[in-house]
Formats: sequence, C-alpha cells, structure tokens
Amino acid sequence: MTAAPSTAPYARTAPPPGSAVARVVGATKVHGVGDTAVTALDDVTVAFPAGRFTAIMGPSGSGKSTLLHCVAGLDALTSGEAYIGDTPLSRLSDTQLTLLRRERIGFVFQAFNLVPTLTVRENVTLALDLAGARPDRDWLDTVIGTVGLGDRLHHRPAELSGGQQQRVAVARALASRPQIVFADEPTGNLDSRSGGEILGFMRRAVDELGQTVVMVTHDPLATAWTDAAVFLADGRVVDALDDPTPELVLDRVRTLGG
Repeated sequence: MTAAPSTAPYARTAPPPGSAVARVVGATKVHGVGDTAVTALDDVTVAFPAGRFTAIMGPSGSGKSTLLHCVAGLDALTSGEAYIGDTPLSRLSDTQLTLLRRERIGFVFQAFNLVPTLTVRENVTLALDLAGARPDRDWLDTVIGTVGLGDRLHHRPAELSGGQQQRVAVARALASRPQIVFADEPTGNLDSRSGGEILGFMRRAVDELGQTVVMVTHDPLATAWTDAAVFLADGRVVDALDDPTPELVLDRVRTLGG
C-alpha cells in the first residue's frame, strides 16, 4: 500500500516570481450523471504565476467559480489534476488538504463571513488561533497597515461598513502569509467606492507584500487592477489578456455573451 504523502512539502517558502503557485492540468468537472450530467469544466489547463494578480472572467455558468474552487482545493475534479506549487491535490487525504489550505492558501468571498462576537483583530487572527499558531507580529502589523485597519482593531463587525468588513476579510486571508489568495467575487456586495478600495488593497498586497491573488469577477472595471485576465466560456479557457483594460475586457466579454 502506498504511503500517504508527507506534509513536509507544505513549507511556506515564497516561490520564485513567475513560477506557478497554482495550476490545473486537463481539469474536468462534471455535476450529475447520465442525461442530467452538466460539464462545468472541460479539459482546462491554466497556471497562475507567483507575484501576479489574475482575474478569471466569463459569462454566468462559464465555470469560473468552479475553476477557482477546484484549484483551491475546495472542490474535487472529476478528472485531471490541480496543483498548489508542485503538490497534486488529488493525492492528499482530507486532513492533509485541510492543512495545505490552512498553511498556504487565503480565501476572500463575496460574503464577509466574519464572526460577529469577535473584534476586528480577533477575526483577522481567527484561523491562526484555531490552528494553535502564533501570528508573526511584524507581518500582522504590515497587513493591518496595508488594509487600513489600525484604528478599527477593537471594533466588532456590526460597527463597520460593508467595505470595512471586507477589508477585515482581506486581512484575515493575508494574516497567515499564504502563498496564494483566492477571491470569489470579493466586491459583489459592495458599492463602487468600497469595491475600488478592496481591489486597491489586493493590488497593494501583490506589489508591496509579494502576494499572489486570483480573483473571479464579473466586473470589467475590476480588471484595471490586475496583471492578467483569463476568460472562460462553456467550461473552457477561450482567451487571455496581459495588462487588461476595462475596454478590452468588455469587448471580450461581449463576444462571449456575458
């Protein structure tokens, strides 16, 4: 019987710029069976380089959120492989996958998912506290400063605006110093000003903190903050742009029917 993979490769060493922090190869995801089967991803191969802010775009039902969830280890592929660094996710046990997500991945979702009874600081460090890990104080101070939360650390979520709550969620995603942050429609519940602030914070995380961010979005304007955009349609990657502008992205999205 083959031994389970060791957790040793999960060391949080920053990958070289330009190398793939996450990728999928031949990724296929099918929901249901027989006549009711729906193919959400259809033989997708794409890589997300280190130190880059990448947008995933496409019409509703194109598979963009499914791609993010599968490459982040939140959902399993039907066939093909997802990797974080050089680690194939399909070979990990549930416990190992949980450890990998905790140690190497940060998540930001459309819903803020903050604990209402905890302060801002307690929400930011929650995942580390649950893991019994001590936060790196210098890094935590840098993250809090980057997202502008220094004067809100003792407030609770109900005392914050929606934009401020999402800042807390971004800081929480960065607090463990992950190799990559996955963001699924992070500005979907925000007005344009607050959404712009969140995108700016994630841009700063890439430029100033050396993070890697992959974001699903439906908003062409959001891509102005990114380094690259990947376009999906009917479960396939159909286009990609470096240095996207809202005008170019809108043109691409229109051709895809989004």
